[in-house]
Amino acid sequence: MGTRTSRRALVAALGMTVLGVASTLGYAQQEPKRPETTQRPAIEHSIDLAAKGRCQEALPTLKFAISRPAAKQAADKQLEYRAAMATAKCAMSLDQPQTAVNALFLLKRDFPHDPEALYITTHYLSELAMRASQELARTAPTSYQAQELEAESFESQGRWAEAAAEYQKILAENANVPGIHFRLGRVVLSKGESEANAEEAKKEFEQELKIDPSNAAAEFSLGEIARRAGQWDDAVTHFSTAARLDPGFAEAYLALGMSLASAQKFAEAVGPLERYVKLVPDDPAGHYQLAIAYDRTGRKESAAKEMQLEREAAAKAPPSATSATPQ
Repeated sequence: MGTRTSRRALVAALGMTVLGVASTLGYAQQEPKRPETTQRPAIEHSIDLAAKGRCQEALPTLKFAISRPAAKQAADKQLEYRAAMATAKCAMSLDQPQTAVNALFLLKRDFPHDPEALYITTHYLSELAMRASQELARTAPTSYQAQELEAESFESQGRWAEAAAEYQKILAENANVPGIHFRLGRVVLSKGESEANAEEAKKEFEQELKIDPSNAAAEFSLGEIARRAGQWDDAVTHFSTAARLDPGFAEAYLALGMSLASAQKFAEAVGPLERYVKLVPDDPAGHYQLAIAYDRTGRKESAAKEMQLEREAAAKAPPSATSATPQ
């Protein structure tokens, strides 16, 4: 999928992974005894205790304050925000990641654009990711998972040769581990665009699909190689398969529509492009591509509407924002 479509940098990816693996690493905590009350005065008192570093006393009430509907109804939004912040801080201090994650989820749901909430989410998830990686290195240093984590770290630093070497070590001992050939293919493409690199990467992605036929990312990557080579039929096949394997894979619909349009199959391109703009309505590229498909199929009014949506989306996009359009 190339560097443009890589999902996140290593630490961010690790941080989100923590949400799913915290309990498997022994982080699940015994639920504390339910406080006698979680009404506003008790919540305010616990927030004050947390601010003074008395988290052991504060956390039981805070935990219930953010998890019980009755408590939420009794608290206004600002109190809920302060309680969630205090909960996350205390949970991290007391090494209770599951409670911290619950608080971060609440902040993400109810305060999705708050700068401070976004900051502590980034900070705490990164810290949890580091703890998890250290636990993995301590308890299973020779496992392929530890090797894979090391290889991903090399990738994040642009150290392609070292990353490839680690992935090759994994395959030497565990030939059928899913995802490794895909990552090798991605490493190859990261070295630069050339016919030789494309062919080598293609072999890795094809090998990945032999191990894991459900890997939509590998299918997409094969589609991208074909699209860049102007092999529209192959590109359409791979992008269609990627979209079927992962119906939420927005970029697969955009790339499929663009490939069909490049093959002069504008009527067939309309469907996937319509799907894309529904999934990613704020991307100007989707509206632009759909406008072209509409125009070439005689739907002038619809094309004009999409061009207007493209201009509006472009005006809203921050200057540094990157389009999801395949390059």
